[in-house]
Amino acid sequence: MADDTTTQRAIRREDWSETPGEWHGEVQGFGGEVSLIFVRAEPGKGPRLHSHPYPETFIVRAGRALYTIGDREIEAGPGEILVVPAGVPHKFRSLGPEVLESIDIHASERFITDWLE
Repeated sequence: MADDTTTQRAIRREDWSETPGEWHGEVQGFGGEVSLIFVRAEPGKGPRLHSHPYPETFIVRAGRALYTIGDREIEAGPGEILVVPAGVPHKFRSLGPEVLESIDIHASERFITDWLE
């Protein structure tokens, strides 16, 4: 039988979305083990170079983006998944013309980011 720390829970969209009706927001400590960012990035936008002491997984829902992961550049679109190993510098930029929507999964109960640019 699962205890309270391993029991799955549901979080309603209105509880994590920063803008009602849009795919944008975050949740830290989901299930006690991961944190989530729900990205909505206009063309040309995205975070600057950074790293985390844990892996990060990107799941692209809509749009296209250019991901820089270490010394590689990877263009990704809907349904594609990218994994950045712990400590590897990375960033992305929405390519347009559509808005980028992604789910970014941080393998940590809280966000820890080292901004490099």
